[in-house]
Amino acid sequence: MAIIADLFKKSPFGPMVEHAKKVHECVEMIKPLMEALVYENHVLIRELQDKVSRLEYEADNFKHEIRVNLPRRFFLPVAREELDGFLQCQEKMADYAEDFSVILMIRKTKLHPHIQDKFFAFVDQMFQVSGTLLTAAVEMKNLAEVSFSGAEARKVLELIKNLGEEEWKADRMARDLSIDIYKLENEVSPIDIMFYEKMLLKISDIANEAENAGDFLRAMIIR
Repeated sequence: MAIIADLFKKSPFGPMVEHAKKVHECVEMIKPLMEALVYENHVLIRELQDKVSRLEYEADNFKHEIRVNLPRRFFLPVAREELDGFLQCQEKMADYAEDFSVILMIRKTKLHPHIQDKFFAFVDQMFQVSGTLLTAAVEMKNLAEVSFSGAEARKVLELIKNLGEEEWKADRMARDLSIDIYKLENEVSPIDIMFYEKMLLKISDIANEAENAGDFLRAMIIR
């Protein structure tokens, strides 16, 4: 009887949508953190870092619940490995958002005015990538109901295609911003340069993992 009960456990796709939403909450904290950095409000940065840490912890709880309630005998319309890969990419996005908050908290780094606009534009582009992923991810429950096929699947595949294009734009913006950062070598300290680069890389990592998550979602559809 236990085996039969395992076969018909609750679908993981609803909880996975909730996990994706919680991950996106973590990512959304990047912009207020950047704004606090510009205004050199280090008290607020610490408060925001605490909030990101809490959100990342809540996302972890969702992740653990999904894995605990996904026994190997459960019938799935997709490969378990693809589902787990998608979950891992989402997990990394939340981790990188928390890493970014820690970078801003551990040192009172001033963001040079010459790179502020490009940094915020880059953050906005990263949001475009992560937001497109979230839009696709919230369709997972509906996709499961139609066995990851039909018009719903085609709609999500188009979103994933757009996600790839937006991530490509983010990559180009990251390269341009990195060039501008190193143009400041004679104006700011080497430690400032290092921290700017750390910030840039964490934001890039979030966009990259969003694209990777999209790849796993695509694999679920076109398997």
